[in-house]
Amino acid sequence: MNNDILRNNLMELLKGGSAHLTMKDALKDLAQENRAKRPSNNVHSVWELLVHIKTAQEDIYQYTIDPFWKSPKWPDEYWPPKDQVDIPDELWNETIKNYKSDLNGLIKLVENKDLNLLSDIPHGEGRTYLREILLAADHNSHHIGQIVVVRKMLGDWK
Repeated sequence: MNNDILRNNLMELLKGGSAHLTMKDALKDLAQENRAKRPSNNVHSVWELLVHIKTAQEDIYQYTIDPFWKSPKWPDEYWPPKDQVDIPDELWNETIKNYKSDLNGLIKLVENKDLNLLSDIPHGEGRTYLREILLAADHNSHHIGQIVVVRKMLGDWK
């Protein structure tokens, strides 16, 4: 396969669209009072899912580029505290900004034609750049879909 085709497909996968909903679309018009609302005790809130996506994506991205990166403690540090009920705009917007920043970092990795995506990450325990990029895209897509389900359960999906 042509490397440009692979890179273009990976960028499309990371950005969303086509068969995958974008984060922007999943969060569009979400009522502020529903950010941290759980539709039931055993279902995560949109806020919990957003923080989890952002945290996991940051971990994957930083692991890929930084040999000294220390991953958060699983599972506690991959999720926000369950008692958060009011998510102010500043915290909400900062979380989305950080999500976008790390997503853009992953996209820049894909765009870097000097990087062999099939090569092992030097510090990556046998993992490749391609594996980490696919992992981030897959993880994001899964949980973005869950955001839609939560919003539907809350009656906050148009």
